[in-house]
Amino acid sequence: MTANDNDHRGLLPAGLADLLPPDATREADAIDVAIKRFAAFGYERVKPPLVEFEESLLGGPGAALASQTFRLMDPVSQRMMGVRPDMTVQVARIAVTRLKHEPRPLRLSYGGNVIRVRGNALKPERQFAQVGCELLGVDTAEADAEAVLLAVDALRAIGVAELTVDLNLPTLVAAVAAGLKLEAEPTRRLRRALDRKDEAAIAGALADNKKAADLFIGLLRAAGPADKAIAQLKKLKLPAAAQAEAARLAEAVALVTAADGDLPLTLDAVDYRGLEYQTGVSFSVFALAGRQELARGGRYSAGYPEDGVSEPATGFTLYMDAVLAASEPIPVRPRLYLPIGTAWPDAAPWQAKGYAVVRAVTAAADVRVEAKRLGCTHALIDGDAVPL
Repeated sequence: MTANDNDHRGLLPAGLADLLPPDATREADAIDVAIKRFAAFGYERVKPPLVEFEESLLGGPGAALASQTFRLMDPVSQRMMGVRPDMTVQVARIAVTRLKHEPRPLRLSYGGNVIRVRGNALKPERQFAQVGCELLGVDTAEADAEAVLLAVDALRAIGVAELTVDLNLPTLVAAVAAGLKLEAEPTRRLRRALDRKDEAAIAGALADNKKAADLFIGLLRAAGPADKAIAQLKKLKLPAAAQAEAARLAEAVALVTAADGDLPLTLDAVDYRGLEYQTGVSFSVFALAGRQELARGGRYSAGYPEDGVSEPATGFTLYMDAVLAASEPIPVRPRLYLPIGTAWPDAAPWQAKGYAVVRAVTAAADVRVEAKRLGCTHALIDGDAVPL
C-alpha cells in the first residue's frame, strides 16, 4: 500500500471542510471572546441539540429555512427530525417552552455549528459556526439598539476594529402598500422593481397611481448615510402604520448614534431580500475593509405564531468564518520542546510564562532537530528555553 492509497478518505462533500490548526484554535478563541462579551451584558448561554423534531425546528420563523434543512427519520420515535440549519429558531423554542415562566426581557446566547442543504455563490459553505444572542419578550427601540451595539462590541473584542452597520426596515414596503390598499399584482411588480432599485420600473408598476409611485420612489431614495436617509423618510407622507415603523427606526438610529457616535450607519429602507421573516428594524454588520457580512440580526416573532405561541424578540448571529477572515490573526503561542525525562511538574512554570509545552515521548539524538521537526519555537536545554 502506498502513502496515497487512502487519499480519497480525505475528500469531503462540497461545502464541507476540516478546520485545521491554527484556524480551529482561532475560531474557538473567537467564540469564547464573543460569549464572554455577551455574558458581560447579562446574556446566559443555552445549548440546543444538533437535531430535533421537524415540527419544532421548522415552525414559526424556522419555516423560512425548510428547503435548507437536512431531514432524517428518528429510529426510536419513528418521527421525522431535522438537522438545525440555524440556531436562532432553537433558542426561540427554548424561550417559549422551557423558559416561558422566566421574567422578561429574557437574554440568551448560543454558539455552535449549523448545516444547510446547499450554499450559494456568496457563501458556498454548508456547515459553519454560528454565535449570537437573543433578547426576548420586549418590543422597544432600546432593545433594537442593544442588539446592534452588542454585535459591534463582540466583533471589536474579537479583533475587527473598523465596522459599518447597514440598517433595514423590511416590513415598511408591505405596510405602505397595505395603507394605500394596493392590489397583489401591482405590489408584486413593485417589489421586484424595488429590489432592482429601478425607478422607471416602479413608475411602470404603478402607472395608474402616480401618487403612490412617487411615494415609493421617495422610499427608494431614502438610502445611504442613516442621518440623511432618516431625514428623507420624515419628509414622506406615509400611511399611519408605516409612519410608526419609520419613527421606530429613527428612534433606534438615534439611540445607537448616542451610544457610539463614530460608528458608521447606513440605511436602505426598502431592502427585503434575505429578511423575509423579520418583523421590524433589522441590520447587517460589515468590515469596512472587504465589505463581507460579519453579522446579521433584527426583530422577529419568536416561537410559533401559527399555534398562538409567540413573543417579540430581536437578536443577531455572528458568521465566524467571515469574522475570522476580517480579524487580525492572534500571535502564535511559542512552543517549547521538553526532552524526554523532564518531570511532569516542570512543565507548569513554562506554561505560566505563556509557552505551550511539547513533551518528548521518545528519545531524540538531537534535541534541536527534533524540536524543529515538531514545530517548536524553543527547546529546553540546560534549564533554559533556547530559541531555535
